[in-house]
Amino acid sequence: MSATTDLQARFDAALMPNYGTPPVAVARGEGCRVYDADGKSYLDLIAGIAVSALGHGHPALVSAVADQTAAVAHTSNLFLHEREVELAERLVALLGGTRDEDVRVFFANSGTEANEAALKLAKRAADAGRTRIVATENGFHGRTLGALSVTGKAAIRDPFGPYGTDVVFVPHGDADALRKAVDETCAAVFVEPVQGEAGVVPAPEGYLAEVRRVCDATGAAFVLDEIQSGIGRTGHWFGHQAHGVTPDVLTLAKGLGGGLPIGACVGFGRYATAFSKGDHGSTFGGNPVACAAALAVLDTIENEDLLASAAELGTLLEHAIASIDHPLLDGVRGAGLWRGLRLSTPASAAVQSAAAAHGFLVNALTPDVVRIAPPLTISREEILEFTAALPAILEEAR
Repeated sequence: MSATTDLQARFDAALMPNYGTPPVAVARGEGCRVYDADGKSYLDLIAGIAVSALGHGHPALVSAVADQTAAVAHTSNLFLHEREVELAERLVALLGGTRDEDVRVFFANSGTEANEAALKLAKRAADAGRTRIVATENGFHGRTLGALSVTGKAAIRDPFGPYGTDVVFVPHGDADALRKAVDETCAAVFVEPVQGEAGVVPAPEGYLAEVRRVCDATGAAFVLDEIQSGIGRTGHWFGHQAHGVTPDVLTLAKGLGGGLPIGACVGFGRYATAFSKGDHGSTFGGNPVACAAALAVLDTIENEDLLASAAELGTLLEHAIASIDHPLLDGVRGAGLWRGLRLSTPASAAVQSAAAAHGFLVNALTPDVVRIAPPLTISREEILEFTAALPAILEEAR
């Protein structure tokens, strides 16, 4: 029995079966590569589902976490600490605000918790009579009951209903359907700039601007889920910045902590101060170590010019994949270092398996889409290493 199969057997015996049995047991990482329990090397092209923005073992992240853990690892929300304040100030500044403007941050531990906060915030700020939420079909906002109520994927949503929130789902990118669904009874509209879990599906040109117009006209809150698209993934600090819009509520997580668990719910204008004392909270939210990690991520993205790199290398990745002529490959879509390989048949699981055999970690996202979301620190050479191997991977999968 190999070290991997031994660990898998222990996993199956001790953990609940909701994840199945993961095929790779990661033991350590360095840069954009990880090594399994048997010592095999893989180029990591999924980065913990767009989380490990700086790759593995980045000195800035290691130092920030070690130093903060040595100073103080936890305070709870009964006390404040400088890392939490500093991180909130940085996010406000990156979003174009200043300390004196109405942009405020609430810290949580994950994306689903950030969206739970957004849902409560929108309800708290809503006028009497606004009880409906509008969200998009195939959208994904998390698996807790509140976040799941606005998640438009029937397979994961339906088994856990009914829900206490009245939610209407409209097709992603359909401005006419949105206009018909949103009225003066609507408290909020939940959308993503790119639908990550649906297959890395970007919003059509002008769609986010139309969401903004509809919300302005009706008084509904524009809630933008940037759990995956935020913190440089698309080549911008935040995906909505490419569309020239500002939401009322913004949610962040994943890449923000570079591997440490952190989420953020950001309110703009009247949504910045809609919560009163006691309305919401989180024991671990704003944890000093997680905030220190997030600050290291923001510093490194800025110091190493990783926004420009994500845009440039994302284009390289797109063009290199698009140039491959193979019957199983039906195209590529996405933004920055976040791409979905569209397949002509439902073979994504086979592609994921073949890629691992060749030493590449990718994600079978939907039956016919493979997700690529590498660390933002990936090099040109590493991208071309993958795209050079991709034809053989596709042929094996076919």
